[in-house]
Amino acid sequence: MQDLHACNLQRWGLATLSNMLEQPLTHSFTDGKSAGTTILKLVGPLTLSTMFGFQNEFRAKTPQVMIVDLSESPYMDSAGLGLLMNYYVSAESHGRKLLLAGANERITAVMQMTKVDKILKNFPAVDAAEASL
Repeated sequence: MQDLHACNLQRWGLATLSNMLEQPLTHSFTDGKSAGTTILKLVGPLTLSTMFGFQNEFRAKTPQVMIVDLSESPYMDSAGLGLLMNYYVSAESHGRKLLLAGANERITAVMQMTKVDKILKNFPAVDAAEASL
């Protein structure tokens, strides 16, 4: 029965818990279109088990505007959300901005449940986030 359940989840494009735990997170920083803007592209889930590989580098980056591209991040947990909120608080206290782009429905739902969507601005795509500046 377990195998049938896993097959159905896979057929519908849904990840099983074991598959989700195995997905790595990769990241890259690139310059945005405007001076002082950096884009952080995340590929994979932003979770407690995946964020340690880049969190120090992320925190050390202090551009005027940081745009986190979540378009290829399938989900995030509370630790990932906490990392983004901590960066946001630090950025705001130093006159900088943190914007999100491309968060899917699953990530958006987590943001809405925690009311973080009222604080962190999420744009449909990086271009829209850059155009808002």
